[in-house]
Amino acid sequence: MKNVEAILVSSFTANGMGGNPAGVVLDADYLSNEEKLQIAQVVGYSETAFVSQDNEADFEVSFFTVTGEVDFCGHATLAAFSTMYQDGIISEGKYLQRTKAGLLIVTIETNGLVVMDQKLPEYRAQFSYEFISELVGLDSKVLESTRLPVQVVSTGLPDIIVPVPYGYLDKIQVNKNLTINFCKRHEVIGIHAFELCDKTSMVTASCRNFAPLFGISEESATGSASGALACYLTKHLPNTHSNSFVFEQGRAMKCISKITASVDSNEQGIIKVRVGGFAHRIGRREISV
Repeated sequence: MKNVEAILVSSFTANGMGGNPAGVVLDADYLSNEEKLQIAQVVGYSETAFVSQDNEADFEVSFFTVTGEVDFCGHATLAAFSTMYQDGIISEGKYLQRTKAGLLIVTIETNGLVVMDQKLPEYRAQFSYEFISELVGLDSKVLESTRLPVQVVSTGLPDIIVPVPYGYLDKIQVNKNLTINFCKRHEVIGIHAFELCDKTSMVTASCRNFAPLFGISEESATGSASGALACYLTKHLPNTHSNSFVFEQGRAMKCISKITASVDSNEQGIIKVRVGGFAHRIGRREISV
C-alpha cells in the first residue's frame, strides 16, 4: 500500500471565495495510471493533477477525472502551480509543464497570480441552433437571436461554445443523456455556454460549463474552455473587445469564480493564448492505494 497526500485547492477564486476545487498530488512519479485514477475517485473533484519530474520540462503534469485521464485541465494546473508556489517549491517566474496537450508555459507573477499558456486555437465544427437547443433546453429562436455561431473551439480540449442572450444563462437545463451521446459522437468534452455582459461591466461574460460525459454535471470554473471562449470572441466579435477578458463562472452553483484571459494576435492570426487566476488551499486528504 502507498500512502499519498492529496492537497485540496480551490482555483479561480474571487477575493478568496468561490472557485473550482481540484486535487493536487506532488511527487507522483511512482504512481501508476490505475493508482492515479483511484486517488482521483477518492478525492471526488472534477479533476486531480499529478505532478512528476521530467527530463526536459520543469514538471510533467497529468490530469484525472473520476472516470479517466484527460489531456489538460486549466483549473487543476492553476491548483498545482499555486500549491508549489505557496509551499516554496517554486518562486516567481516561468515554468514549462509537459502535458498530454503539449509543452505549455506557466508563469507565476509576484502577487501569486498563476497564468497558463494554452495551445493556439483550433476552430472546428459549427452546429445548428436546432441541434443545440435540445441539449440546453432553450428554444432555437432564442439561441439564434444572438447572431453568433455555435462552434467547437479547442485550446487544449474541445468544447462546444454556445452563446445565449443576456438573461438566459441561468435558464439552461442540460439534457444529460442527449449531451453525453452528442459529445461522444462529435468527440468533444462538453458545453461551454456564455452570455455577454453590459459594456460598462468589468466582466466580459458570464459562463456555465457542462461535461456529463466525464461525470461533471456542472463546473464552477473551467480554464481550458475560458481560453477557447477568448479565442471565439476574438474571431467572432473582433471589434467588441480588447485582447483581455474577464469571465465569471459558477453563479448558478452559488460558487462564483473569476477567470482572466488574454489573446495576442498579428496579421496571421492568434499567436498566444493565456488564462490566469488565483487559488487557495482548502484542505488535505491522506489516501491509501
